[in-house]
Amino acid sequence: MLESVVASSATPMQMWVVLALVAGSLVLYGLERISLELTSIALIATLLLFFEFFPLLDADGDNLMGPATVMSGFANPALLTVLSLLVVGQGMVLTGGVSYIAGLITEHGGKNASVAIFIGLFVVMVMSAFLNNTPVVVIFIPIIQALAERIERSPSALMIPLSYAAILGGMTTLIGSSTNLLVSSSLIELGMPGLEFFEFTTIGSVLALTGFVYVLLIAPRLLPALASMRSKLANPDNSGKQFIAQITVGPSANMIGTKPVAGFFKNLPNITVQMIVRREHAELPPFEDDMEIQAGDVLVVAATRKALTEALQKDPGLLHSDAAAVENEDGPQKSTQLLAEVMLPPGSRLIGFNLEQIGFRYQYKCLVLGIQRRSRMIRSQMTEIRLEAGDVLLVQGRSEDVEALRTIRDVVLLEWSTRTLPRPFHARRAAAIFLGVIALAATGIVPIMVSSFIGAGLMIASGALNLRQASRAIDRKIVLLVAAALALGNALQLTGGAEFVADQLLAATSGAPAPVILSLFFLIVAGFTNVLSNNACAVLFTPIGIGMAQQLGVPPHVFAIAVVMAANCSFASPVGYQTNLLVMGPGHYRFIDFLKAGSPLIIVLWIAFSLFAPWYYDIPF
Repeated sequence: MLESVVASSATPMQMWVVLALVAGSLVLYGLERISLELTSIALIATLLLFFEFFPLLDADGDNLMGPATVMSGFANPALLTVLSLLVVGQGMVLTGGVSYIAGLITEHGGKNASVAIFIGLFVVMVMSAFLNNTPVVVIFIPIIQALAERIERSPSALMIPLSYAAILGGMTTLIGSSTNLLVSSSLIELGMPGLEFFEFTTIGSVLALTGFVYVLLIAPRLLPALASMRSKLANPDNSGKQFIAQITVGPSANMIGTKPVAGFFKNLPNITVQMIVRREHAELPPFEDDMEIQAGDVLVVAATRKALTEALQKDPGLLHSDAAAVENEDGPQKSTQLLAEVMLPPGSRLIGFNLEQIGFRYQYKCLVLGIQRRSRMIRSQMTEIRLEAGDVLLVQGRSEDVEALRTIRDVVLLEWSTRTLPRPFHARRAAAIFLGVIALAATGIVPIMVSSFIGAGLMIASGALNLRQASRAIDRKIVLLVAAALALGNALQLTGGAEFVADQLLAATSGAPAPVILSLFFLIVAGFTNVLSNNACAVLFTPIGIGMAQQLGVPPHVFAIAVVMAANCSFASPVGYQTNLLVMGPGHYRFIDFLKAGSPLIIVLWIAFSLFAPWYYDIPF
């Protein structure tokens, strides 16, 4: 963001045009009658044309709002950092590296959705008080996604609350947000003592806890449930279809030696064991309590693809010998393994034969992990089941082999069902890269932009992601929205529009009691932080607040702390804060979703501040 300097040649016409563009863009983004991408492109084009014909000249005759400035948002370090972190996060998602952390949270929260959500979001809020909240959100995006899946909640109900929890935590300490440090620096530049580390922790904690109650109880109710339906269609693992699968217990399986409890095996949650084949003998349920699983046992189970995938991730030793061959055929780094579903059409030549007779693994280079048949539940080894029309096969294979099934007339590839199969080998690599990125950024060894960019490159170089998967993590909506918002923010500052609106609103409070002026000042800054960046608001409003405090005879730090609290209220716009941008894609949000959920939160925090701050700082009416 450019410095808050108004060019001497700025005209009222230029300022009013920019203010009109701000108002128009907010309306268009909110209604979304025109796509967000098209609105952003049109806004950038309008700014380019306007300042080409009506340049904003500085003392040397240079155009302050020339093409380089208007287009600078595309090379903004904050945007590049967000995009790199999205790629790193995608590596964690696709490799399954967050399953363990999500499991810990759900283990302590049980099946109680409220407890699990509370634990996850509260941890985010506390961590954000002492760490840069951008990497904290990056860590928890895939965790909260996995948590939402485990407790059968829509990710769209939790992604915005995740960002809000991080922002609220950043209000409580000096290092919780870069905004806080900028306000302290502005005080020092004005010849006053800077803010102490815990100087505003009390009032910040009051606002953070008040906001957290809203985030936990109210915000999810204001967010759309459409993303839940979309995610179920996009994520075949959420399907409740039961497959008949056959698991051969390998010599390294963790399940060896386990016994059933009341007929169920705790190592296989959400999986029904229908038969255990040991050499030539088949055991049917109910299983005796003293029966131990041995290496070489064949388990015929009924389970969803999600349950099967999770079981094989937790215990790779439960891998069918043919599956192991698929996994090791080209080495773990060289081939991307996919899970997909194929259906047998009525005219298929495979009907009436079992998998061994067909030689499916060798003919199509894909392994059948399970068979789903709606008509009845089958209790026999999967390889002995004669296929029927309408059967759905769950297959695993290399990406090119799964893609080749499209050309086979005997099966129909269900396109929506294809998904990359996570592997523990890549999960460990992805986790190491991910933790390295966070550690470098948190310790300040290198800036977060540098660590995130290197991390994104390492995710691709290590094989945790391929280029196609990495490119899918980059959301063009975010790129265009940030570029347009930064260009508009620069124009608003350089034409004097921001300062004009602030002066007009503050002039209207002349003669009012100090607590009323402080309250309105908070509301004005909170409104601007959703149009400008929060850092720009900190630089712009700190001197204004100090001047007002001196006129009112109020300690200057009171108004400086008001700037800290209000400038962190970046809840009503996706461009208000980096963490909002990070959750926009995973939550499938529109611009108006932030407006709906964030505007009431701003009002809640404004009321809390207006009631608590005058009492806490003993400001008389």
